Amino acid sequence: MRYRNVIIESIGYELAPNVVTAEDLESRLAPLYEQLHLKPGQLTQLTGIEESRYWDPDFRLSEGAIRAGRKAIDRAGIPPDQIGMLIYGAVCRENLEPATACAVADGLGVGPRAQIFDISNACIGILNGMFQVANAIELGQIRAGLVVACESCRQIVDATIDRMLQARDMDIFKHCVATLTGGSGAAAVVLSDGSFGHEGHPLRGGMVKNAVRHHRLCTWGPDTGIPASAPHVMNTDSVGVLQNGVQLGMETFRAFQQEMGWSGDLPDKIICHQVGSSHQQAILNAIGMPADRDFTTFRYLGNIGTVSLIVTAAIADERGFLAPDDHVGFLGIGSGLNCLMLGIEW
Repeated sequence: MRYRNVIIESIGYELAPNVVTAEDLESRLAPLYEQLHLKPGQLTQLTGIEESRYWDPDFRLSEGAIRAGRKAIDRAGIPPDQIGMLIYGAVCRENLEPATACAVADGLGVGPRAQIFDISNACIGILNGMFQVANAIELGQIRAGLVVACESCRQIVDATIDRMLQARDMDIFKHCVATLTGGSGAAAVVLSDGSFGHEGHPLRGGMVKNAVRHHRLCTWGPDTGIPASAPHVMNTDSVGVLQNGVQLGMETFRAFQQEMGWSGDLPDKIICHQVGSSHQQAILNAIGMPADRDFTTFRYLGNIGTVSLIVTAAIADERGFLAPDDHVGFLGIGSGLNCLMLGIEW
């Protein structure tokens, strides 16, 4: 898919205020570690993640998305009533209905003619939202759109620790350890047709591929809203996700380069979904990308689901990693398995 008339106007993000270290989590798991003869430091050794962040208890997801959305709108300089589409793309939602996007749109003052809805697609939901907004812009249906997401890991991590302590089983530990890498935060992206007088970053196109035969490798449910009244359980076959996700990522990346008309030397920089050190190294090796072209935040923010890639891109831009005229690839891989990659001229 290629675009001629779409630019990324701005990104806004909000980091959760409470820092939780790997040592904090492992101290809660001390009885399990003792019974399974595990040494402290396993979490960081396995994932490369040293700390992540949590929202305050009972923090509303819509509030995080509103904060990030307001920052993005203010930076874009586009009045909220000019937003023709607002999509909430996080895994975590406040209710089964109405769409969490409704609360966000109300909080931001988005006009009554805008399309307002949620998208749910594991860790690439916000990228799917960007695709939908870009399509509507390219078709001339809207001038500007906003994609937002807010993720919260506190409840699922607490439930997972309780489950691990109750079971005290190595197989349960292996299937739950990935959950402990979760983080919390919010992000928002404003896209437009370029008619508001700002330069922005042209979104040139993208590529999608799936390997849905692997849809059972990572599951989280039931879907009852966040926070949930029913117990949530998350299971991840970390090895299976890594192996099959990297294979899908490699296939998608090759097709992505071809679709974008980029040579083997491009993109100049990449921003990937932030899973952990093993995943980062495996995907870089698979696509033949040097580590100095990749920017990461997982060590100190953890895996924030849909929010991870966008927050990382914003921080990379703030720190000068993304330079003007860079060809940038946003590389998203999510449970399902689904892969979505976007090409941007920074």
